[in-house]
Amino acid sequence: MTELGNRLKEAREAKGYGLDDLQRITKIQKRYLIGIEEGSYDAMPGKFYVRAFIKQYCEAVGLPPEVIFEEHKEEIPTTYEDEIPVSLSRVQTRKSVSESSTRVFDFVPKLLIALFVIGALIAVWVFWQGKVGDKAPETQPSENQQQVDVDENQTAESEEPEEETKDKNETESKSSEDENAKEDKEQKPEQSLEAVNSSDYKTTYELKNAEEFKLQLSAKGDTWVKVFNTDEQVLFEGLLKQDNKKDFDFSGEKQAYLIIGDASNTDISVNGKKLEYKISATDVVRQDIIINYEPQSAQ
Repeated sequence: MTELGNRLKEAREAKGYGLDDLQRITKIQKRYLIGIEEGSYDAMPGKFYVRAFIKQYCEAVGLPPEVIFEEHKEEIPTTYEDEIPVSLSRVQTRKSVSESSTRVFDFVPKLLIALFVIGALIAVWVFWQGKVGDKAPETQPSENQQQVDVDENQTAESEEPEEETKDKNETESKSSEDENAKEDKEQKPEQSLEAVNSSDYKTTYELKNAEEFKLQLSAKGDTWVKVFNTDEQVLFEGLLKQDNKKDFDFSGEKQAYLIIGDASNTDISVNGKKLEYKISATDVVRQDIIINYEPQSAQ
């Protein structure tokens, strides 16, 4: 057992907590708690999880995490290696943007030349049509043509009232549909998902005006997650790789409890709408998200 592990264990025993008690308080698996006390971090999902679990352990037993990290920094692994891929991806993104801009600027002169040629051709055509029109002989409309024009005018005048009546009916029908849609919208309030409580790494949300509760976790990078239902039954626990998704249906539950190992790499969607983290995902990596749900029919 390391000096850090021994100190944490003594603080836990001073609080009167067993490992099972600490597992229930922190939602961290018992085998990980034992690994922290014994200084064995190989079983952890990653280095940044080690630091997050130690921080939560300290808070649970009343030790200041900042002081512990400073006094035992030689025993706690750093996360510098985990940050290197992020830096590299940013450099590659800037390079791709620069190459795309260069190709756009190369294409602009060609586009301008093509537009100039098309404009010149249109100008020549208009000029030629004007000259031909000036030379065309003026002719008087024949008697038959005059009669056809009169008949067409009379037909148009007789059809105008019918078209006006049709347009009026369509306008009234559309107005009635808009009013019905407005009434339906007023009768059915939109779904709301609001944060009602937030402290340290834990945030509680309330889902209202929803007929169902379907939740999806999407990984933008590697992230460890754990999902509980109302009865604290574990529905999923493990590492989600980049671009992986996990769907859950909590429509028959009153609560969903999520432990997010890396919030900056994890998107949470409720009924197709993205949840906004109340606590900054870049400032606090490990977060607990609690979503309380009451079906619309029960409200």
